Amino acid sequence: MAKFSQQVLKWYRHAGRHDLPWQQNPTAYRVWISEIMLQQTQVSTVIPYYTRFMQAFPDVDSLAAADVDAVLHLWTGLGYYARARNMHKAAKTICQEFDSELPSDLDGLISLPGIGRSTAGAILSLSADQSVAILDGNVKRVLARYHQVEGWPGNKAVENKLWQIAEQYTPKKNAGEYTQAIMDLGATLCTRSRPQCDNCPVKSGCQAEKHALQHLYPGKKPKKTLPVRQTVFAILENADGEILLEKRPPSGVWGGLWGFPEYDKENELIDWLASDRGYVTDLSSQHAVVRHTFSHFHLDITPVKLRLVSTKNRIEDKSEEYWYKPDGGMKLGMAAPVKKLIDGLFSTAAGES
Repeated sequence: MAKFSQQVLKWYRHAGRHDLPWQQNPTAYRVWISEIMLQQTQVSTVIPYYTRFMQAFPDVDSLAAADVDAVLHLWTGLGYYARARNMHKAAKTICQEFDSELPSDLDGLISLPGIGRSTAGAILSLSADQSVAILDGNVKRVLARYHQVEGWPGNKAVENKLWQIAEQYTPKKNAGEYTQAIMDLGATLCTRSRPQCDNCPVKSGCQAEKHALQHLYPGKKPKKTLPVRQTVFAILENADGEILLEKRPPSGVWGGLWGFPEYDKENELIDWLASDRGYVTDLSSQHAVVRHTFSHFHLDITPVKLRLVSTKNRIEDKSEEYWYKPDGGMKLGMAAPVKKLIDGLFSTAAGES
């Protein structure tokens, strides 16, 4: 075993985290769910989501049998919703093609929606102690600093170099423990800002620390100005206190989630609802613009609250529309700003009445 790996393991055994919920009974299914949730998301945020998710879907069969709305509801607020949709699709594939057991090899796992090379490696090493390397964000940061690897890890050549190093350090024995250890090292000591180098078990060999250049590694993604898009949320309430929601297409922004009807022109919103949807409305209130930022653009949302006066020219109900009662107990998957607006606008109204 490489000296680096020995030092990381020794540190982990006395200073690492051993009580995370997915570390208890680390089956392939439990590890898979945790790894997907932990993509782009901090451990402290994931823990309550993971706990609720495992209570609702304790195994792959229950997840596969669930309605996608139930899955997305439990994901509401966690972001990057394609992860949840892919997880649901993968569960169905696992049940139909793999006898309800996650594949026990790298290629089989990578063939499933939403599972890449690093996630597959984590599943195999953490649940089955297979000697398979991983390269998540924490590991990239540790290795890039330790070897002073130049460049942004999103660049293919840089990523390939980091994969070579990761494979070199992954031991034949205790691979699962090492995988957890190096992820822990990146998450708790070798952090993005203000790394705790004095407590680091591999400080003596770290090239970035030696030259006091930790802040430069890993290299940052080239900056680009995010474009700004605008939309108007039509928050339409009927006489029964129900709000009109519609289901978004399965792909794209907030795919498969329930949200408000959207239009791009605030001053034409009432006319559009009447002509396109058959809802005659009047204005209840207008609210300040809310900005929601995605990885590739800013979305400026203008919430407009309306009252339903009557309906006209509606030949048939749209199956993708739903009149939602905020306190009715119906569980729907919603985008975070949609849920926040419902909670804020209608809980406040309820408190005033």
